[in-house]
Amino acid sequence: MTPRPLPGPPVPHRVVALLLPPQDTFPLACATEVFGDHRPAVPAHYTFGVCTEHPGPVRTRAGYDLLVTAGLDALEDADTVLVPGWQQPADTEVPPAVVDAVGRAHRRGARVVGLCSGAFVLAAAGLLDGRRAATHWARATELAARFPRVRVDPGVLYVDHGDVATSAGAAAGVDLCLHLVREDHGAAHALRIARRMVMPPHREGCQLQYAELPAPPAGDSLAPLLEWLAERLDRPVSVAEMAVRSQVSARTLTRRFTEQLGISPGRWLLDRRIAATRALLEETDLPVETIARRVGLSSAVNLRRRFHEALRTTPAAYRRAFRANRAG
Repeated sequence: MTPRPLPGPPVPHRVVALLLPPQDTFPLACATEVFGDHRPAVPAHYTFGVCTEHPGPVRTRAGYDLLVTAGLDALEDADTVLVPGWQQPADTEVPPAVVDAVGRAHRRGARVVGLCSGAFVLAAAGLLDGRRAATHWARATELAARFPRVRVDPGVLYVDHGDVATSAGAAAGVDLCLHLVREDHGAAHALRIARRMVMPPHREGCQLQYAELPAPPAGDSLAPLLEWLAERLDRPVSVAEMAVRSQVSARTLTRRFTEQLGISPGRWLLDRRIAATRALLEETDLPVETIARRVGLSSAVNLRRRFHEALRTTPAAYRRAFRANRAG
């Protein structure tokens, strides 16, 4: 018998960012930090490249040019096409060649992602018609007026439809990129990247908390409480206990969570417990009962119920899926 050849290493997912002058450098840097090369600390599941309509120097808003050698044909073999912003005046049309290239990439099956005002390019290509979409809160009204078939949501940090995704402004691009990594390769891999970036792997709330509102007084910050809670996921903690820790009433604490994070204290804590559960399912062989105690969900029955409510799957199925992905 002729021996069957061993399978080679998996082909990395190719991410190509489409740069459009004057390019905003921050969303581009956010994408680079998430999808770029983190080896040897983090396994390389992605390759990252850039292209532009007219190869050569690409003007940025930061006072320098980027030399981009690849044209729009680079999108033809991209697995994910990423548009990190669109900084033209309100009445400027997206170049037809760009619209055509983005549309072709989507039709052949590429995922198309718009960070911040990059949603305008996706809308011009018709990819957001009849769908919810996010963009920077300051440009949400403009996006809705120019593309009335797009259901603009000015509050969310990001919207992911699977084939198309959009994010709110600036740092919300990191939130979306890390979310895509979680969907592609699991919570544990996204957590590794987030740790390299020294940031949380998942940010709660909505972008309306940042829209022209004054910062909360120092005494109102939830940061000390959130840090305290993150260190105690294995213990039951009530809202009343959180309130005592913060030296406020339960009502005041709930109001602060709603204003600053867009969710309730209980919801925030449950989301953290689910995130910890996902990482343990992916990276350990611990029984579900043990994981339930470690993340403060008391029992396997309670963990399974909460996990299914959050992710529409069971812990066992989730573990099998990510173990299969890792083996492949």
